[in-house]
Amino acid sequence: MAELELINVYKDYKLENKSKFTALTDINVSFEKGELVSIVGESGSGKSTLMNIIGGLDSDYTGQIKIDGVDLKSFKEKQLDDYRKKKIGFVFQSFNLIPHLSILDNVTIALTLSNVKESVKNAKAIDILTKLGLKDHIKKKPTQLSGGQKQRVAIARALINDPDIILADEPTGALDNETTTQILDILKDIADNENKLVIMVTHSEKVAKISSRIVEISDGKIIRDEKKSDYKKNPPKEKLIENVEQEESETADKSKKKSKEGHLSFYSALKLSFHNMWASKTKNILMAVGVSISLIALILMLSLGSGLTGYIDTLAQDYSNPNYVTISKSGYDRDGNGLEESANPMIPRMFETSEIEEIAGDLNNYLQSQNSDFQVITSGEEQNLTYGFSTVTMGMGYIYPYQPEVQPPQEGQGQEDTLAEETQVPGDEPSQQDGEMILYTYTTPPYYSEENLIAGTMSGMDEIMLSSAALEFLGLENAEDIENGDYYVTLSINMTYDNMLIRINKPVKVTAIIDVSVFSNMMVLYLSYDFLNTCVMEAQINEGALPTGIKPSLLFIETDSKDTTDLINNYISTNRKDLSGSVEEQLASMFSEMMSTFSIGLAIISSISLLVALIMILVVLYMSVSERTREIGVLKSIGARKKDIKLIFSTESLLVGLLSGLTGIILALAIGGILIVILTAVLGFAPISMMWYYFVIALVISVVISVIAGLYPASKAAKLDPVESLRHE
Repeated sequence: MAELELINVYKDYKLENKSKFTALTDINVSFEKGELVSIVGESGSGKSTLMNIIGGLDSDYTGQIKIDGVDLKSFKEKQLDDYRKKKIGFVFQSFNLIPHLSILDNVTIALTLSNVKESVKNAKAIDILTKLGLKDHIKKKPTQLSGGQKQRVAIARALINDPDIILADEPTGALDNETTTQILDILKDIADNENKLVIMVTHSEKVAKISSRIVEISDGKIIRDEKKSDYKKNPPKEKLIENVEQEESETADKSKKKSKEGHLSFYSALKLSFHNMWASKTKNILMAVGVSISLIALILMLSLGSGLTGYIDTLAQDYSNPNYVTISKSGYDRDGNGLEESANPMIPRMFETSEIEEIAGDLNNYLQSQNSDFQVITSGEEQNLTYGFSTVTMGMGYIYPYQPEVQPPQEGQGQEDTLAEETQVPGDEPSQQDGEMILYTYTTPPYYSEENLIAGTMSGMDEIMLSSAALEFLGLENAEDIENGDYYVTLSINMTYDNMLIRINKPVKVTAIIDVSVFSNMMVLYLSYDFLNTCVMEAQINEGALPTGIKPSLLFIETDSKDTTDLINNYISTNRKDLSGSVEEQLASMFSEMMSTFSIGLAIISSISLLVALIMILVVLYMSVSERTREIGVLKSIGARKKDIKLIFSTESLLVGLLSGLTGIILALAIGGILIVILTAVLGFAPISMMWYYFVIALVISVVISVIAGLYPASKAAKLDPVESLRHE
């Protein structure tokens, strides 16, 4: 049985004008092992077309091509890939070595596609290269070799899988006479001593002369098929191809992780991709930096959003307590309609007793429906609802120093106790007098404690606490004076209450500087609810009104847990448009909403930048496919499957993503560190929180968009026609 048989083979090419050109007509020929065949003919006669069909690169023909009696037309795609990988060895006129791989890697590439063990394939390649006189060149790149050396590498690559048929397309066309003789001698040895079918496509008479058989083609037809009766074989020599046993790894057996033979492994694809990226390192580094800009923006935006949110949350924690709910009137009715009095911030919105009981009842019903055991209690020993008050007032302040006054001894004191007693009393002259100021007046929330104070102690009756801004306005900036109790304030306050102008004008002691509110940089006054109530009753009496005291404008509910607090706050925000939290909580909520909007804006900007990065990667990888078209043709000629080509380019896009992500992380850390130093120096704090998982997110996103961007180029590379790819310049 013939090694290779062609029966009634026809090949037509479709032209652009829908006509067709017949390249091969009624080809009937067979070949045996050990033959050295030269296919000769003029350019365009069909020689290369015939070689491509025999090599399984072109399946668009009619007729039969039988290998060991089996028709190629019956082969499935995988079988055809295996045929090129194991049965055929190609030797090209232009060598078609992969420029970024070493000589050793160029030769082992076919075994790499078969997932042969590293040590086995290297040993086999080194053995062949040594016999071909290239032992000292295995680490070099193709550009460092002469033409004859490159062709020897191409022959070694064709032989590495021990194929039955060697197809050589103009194997000496680019070589000088001396080198041509050497290469022809090697090919003759392969036919004579390795018992392989060697088919050479050539114009050269010298090549045809050393052949055992000449097949001449003209206009797609065989016009001559001559076997030389005087052909002399080369004397026996050492075989170029030795069978190297592939040892199985005990570890692989135990772990059952041995990959199937014939499949390119992910690790091997990763190595090939890395070699290619390293060969174009400048381009890839620039691309990584370009893509990393969007990742830097993403990381910094996430860090800024987190930092600002954390800063606001910290402020909120300073003036709130997770086990307290603060309730105030929102300035709207329950239907969401605005109320007239809400327009004037100096008119407090107060709760009637009936309203407080209604709110407590509604809350208790809601909590019960949510299976909560907590209940709001408005009176009695277990009362957990207390009152507060807040408003904006107009005032004028005077600060007086306390002065010592000598008191005479009391009657009945002994001789030893005749010394006068010194007491602190207000001085006669103010140390500072300032004009009218706006004060945010608050009753001290029940959850404030000494920990919230900058200096001093909590206030009681006839005592107040002021913000730093209020004290500075009044001319007192030394916190130690407050701690020592050396000053008091005669505070004249005009407060609108219950359609009445309430004037409070009395000396009070300043006990503390307190800056726990969002109003820390404003004029803020804190005093106890009982003290304010007493002041209002006195003012009402002075105005000739009934001393009813104040009605609360704030309700404080002490809960049993943060979960209960969240339940109540959720009820108020979703069901009671007429209620809201404290002013501070409203501001915190407003800031949170602003941050949410800000974060959405950042996310949109980041998404756009990431889309641009994806397009950039896609374009670069697409260009890479175009630049490596011939390399793809070479890989397909030695048996690479479509899946193998896809895997190579997909792993390359994966490496691009990793490189871009790591570059982005490094630059983001550097830029973020610089921003933190600058903001801390300028603002005193840096609202940037660079969480570790932001970097993980950025890396994952970089890899994902790179892999997505690589899908189309990888698919395009896999679909390239091997014949057209090999012709690509």
